[in-house]
Amino acid sequence: MTLGDERETSGGYAGTGQTRTRLPESGGDLYGGARRGGRSSSRSLVTVVGVVVLLIAAIAFANRGGDDSDSAGGNENQPKSSTTAASGSRPVEGKSGGIPAGFAQDEQGVQSAAANYSVALGSADMFNTALRHQIVNTVYAPDVAARRQADLDSAYSSEEFLSNIGLDKDGAAPAGQSFISRVIPVGTKATSFSNTAATVEVWYTSLFGLSGDGSTNPVSESWYTTTYQLQWVNNDWKITDFQQKDGPVPVGRDQRASTADDMTKAVEEYGGFTYAR
Repeated sequence: MTLGDERETSGGYAGTGQTRTRLPESGGDLYGGARRGGRSSSRSLVTVVGVVVLLIAAIAFANRGGDDSDSAGGNENQPKSSTTAASGSRPVEGKSGGIPAGFAQDEQGVQSAAANYSVALGSADMFNTALRHQIVNTVYAPDVAARRQADLDSAYSSEEFLSNIGLDKDGAAPAGQSFISRVIPVGTKATSFSNTAATVEVWYTSLFGLSGDGSTNPVSESWYTTTYQLQWVNNDWKITDFQQKDGPVPVGRDQRASTADDMTKAVEEYGGFTYAR
């Protein structure tokens, strides 16, 4: 892929349905494959709460199988790589820099790695220099991380970009507002696999924006599918490349949008998941 990924400079974060933000030509895709996109003017903000509630309920239900180790008996070959059903296997217990690590060297392990790495790359921590370096060094293969770091630092230090999404030059939200950036994987699919390399698609929704009084970039949701290339490096799966496309995008429900305070409270109080198949 080409590191100068699509974003354009007009109209807030990623613009409207007809526009995209574009990074400087020397920069790379800002989110390393876990990009949050802009709002479409044709999509109502009232869908945000419904999406959050439905996703949390669905993921919680699917993960119940992991609480009962006996439930996995007799299903060793499930799920197939083309499904998104939970396998019943427990998520990994190891962590590196706060990110799940130590994934199994199999199809389930590489899909779990891709989902968890998407969450890290799409988090608000990417706007903090020290935390961003830690994330990139954790999820990318060592030789790739070294190349990506300079591009990401250049992109995230762009005052024009930060201003467009409502943050100051240090990446901080205005007083009285909270910056929200979260990726929620919906499903994964391994399209190719060997013991040393794999290609995994992650379909996810995301929340991005500023909540609080006076916000000109309210929290909205977007949908993407990112295809990751991963290699088995130092006894774990690591990203070497990615490609991204919009959607699939569901039809939004006619629900009233929550207040900025309720949205901030929800994101702060509801923690994310460790994802496993």
